[in-house]
Amino acid sequence: MLDKQTLLRLANTKIPFGKYAGCYLVFVPEEYLLWFEKKGFPPGELGEQLAMMLELKRQGVDQVLVPLIRDDIR
Repeated sequence: MLDKQTLLRLANTKIPFGKYAGCYLVFVPEEYLLWFEKKGFPPGELGEQLAMMLELKRQGVDQVLVPLIRDDIR
């Protein structure tokens, strides 16, 4: 189970590179995340977050993160 801090951090993380650079992870298309899964997620926290986001999308619950995006950093 994901704790509150993990969910808040996940909701407010943007992808720093590639086609969707600057996009909140929740808005990155599932197909892009599936590509990462196939090729290998990057190391570290970002890779873990991309894998978590893919799982949330697979479960159909990724949109619960949208209200957690902080308006001051959108």
